[in-house]
Amino acid sequence: MNATDRTPADLLSSALAADPGRPLVTFYDDATGERVELSVATFANWVAKTANLLQDELSVEPGDRVTLLLPAHWQTAVWLLACASVGVITDVGGDPSAADVVVSGPEPESLEAARACSGPRVALALRPLGGRFPQPPEGFADYAVEVPGQGDRFVPYAPVDPEEPALIVAGREFSGAEVVERARAEAPDLGLTGPVSRILSGLPYDTWEGLNAGLYAPLATGGSVVLCRHLDRLGADALDKRVESERVTAISR
Repeated sequence: MNATDRTPADLLSSALAADPGRPLVTFYDDATGERVELSVATFANWVAKTANLLQDELSVEPGDRVTLLLPAHWQTAVWLLACASVGVITDVGGDPSAADVVVSGPEPESLEAARACSGPRVALALRPLGGRFPQPPEGFADYAVEVPGQGDRFVPYAPVDPEEPALIVAGREFSGAEVVERARAEAPDLGLTGPVSRILSGLPYDTWEGLNAGLYAPLATGGSVVLCRHLDRLGADALDKRVESERVTAISR
């Protein structure tokens, strides 16, 4: 990645310029058997569409707060980078009542908590291949319905300031520059040393450690991530086979 990259969105732009066809996020859900692999180009396209949804449809501006009530999932990774592209503050697992926009998963408790947000509410069904809700939750826009029609390229209305707050997780606030700097600094300890590195992460996204292993550090080093939800349901032999088949070089769980 380029030394001049100052925000997570910069890291994605550099990855896209360097090798758009390489895998970036490979997602497994071991409760459903789902597997999805996204190249840098495919992931960046989802990010651009989601950023356009945020900026044009939901009218968010730099400094606004978007609360994510979502698990470790490839679509959550998309939202994290889309928020970074617009310049809003991503509050992972934060208080929906303090948010300008809330994004919820399909769990009833998550949807109920999200209703505390007085601004726009978006719900993700988290179905295979980004599928829709059979019946959208009342009071929520269905992400899978709203995002396909958005533009494939994104340009922010205002430049993103890398020194402004960009991420809140587990009560800790980070600027965009801090996210990039910490991701780079901590990557070697995770076993991520360059473009051939591929980390398998079973950590949730509710801590910095989970976000870093499951997204930021692989992105910052030109590596990739095998992101596993419900990894505790996978037996030792099956895990060994996944590590081999996915050419995993490091594990964080």
